Amino acid sequence: MSIELLLNAVNLNLMAFSNYLDAEAIKGQVFTIFVITVEAAEAAVGLAIILAIYRNRDTVDMEQFNLLKW
Repeated sequence: MSIELLLNAVNLNLMAFSNYLDAEAIKGQVFTIFVITVEAAEAAVGLAIILAIYRNRDTVDMEQFNLLKW
């Protein structure tokens, strides 16, 4: 969740500085679209990891989940 907030703050800065520095250029908007695409891929990977854990362990309860412990 904190990574999503961090990337959204970057998106706001890219849009604001792009508009402030050069209103005609769309460089900030292009970078923002790229960052949104990376965020979507990150969310998809996270969801896939959670689904894989659920399919293997039949739970997502972190108290019962000890796959990474030795």
